[in-house]
Amino acid sequence: MPKRTRSSRDWLKEHFTDPYVQRAKAEGWRSRAVFKLEQMDRKEHLLKPGQTILDLGAAPGGWSQYARRRVGRNGRVMAMDILPMDALPGVEFVQGDFREDEVLAQLEALTGPRAVDLLLSDMAPNLSGMNAIDQPRSLYLVELALDMAARVLKPGGNALIKTFQGAGFHELVIATRRQYDSVKLLKPDASRSRSPELYLLAKGLVSGQAGR
Repeated sequence: MPKRTRSSRDWLKEHFTDPYVQRAKAEGWRSRAVFKLEQMDRKEHLLKPGQTILDLGAAPGGWSQYARRRVGRNGRVMAMDILPMDALPGVEFVQGDFREDEVLAQLEALTGPRAVDLLLSDMAPNLSGMNAIDQPRSLYLVELALDMAARVLKPGGNALIKTFQGAGFHELVIATRRQYDSVKLLKPDASRSRSPELYLLAKGLVSGQAGR
């Protein structure tokens, strides 16, 4: 077996001593990322009983798991990822790449026209460690999530999307403000301090943008 590099050993040490990792395991959550969503939800009151939620980049399922609990029996949670995801009770899952027409049609048939109250996206690229490569990839995923939001959100619906600070970030925020009543940037405590990730919270999709 090849030896682990120092950076790999450091990551493993940080991961297994991370209190959020330990708490997720103890409480039966699928990932530590659930606490990011929980903290943002408590602050912004995003998830409510009876809502319809679409979760992009859902695997391994922590956000969908949390959303399912929050929307209750009258709510609906749909999830999508390129990666497989173990089944979650009450969560409808589509595996595939929604850039492909067949997969997009499958997802839209599931969601229905402009029926989603809240779109969640914790999508992130496989990071190379080179900002010149990683930043355009991350912005592309944000743009894909915003395009999907415009397709499926109800007028007045909300989107919570992971993004990363860097080149093109400011322009992206300005463009999003043209489509929504308000836009905030959030950094939950559960997000590692060294991570450049932020969450773009876009509230109130302008009716002329829905279904574009």
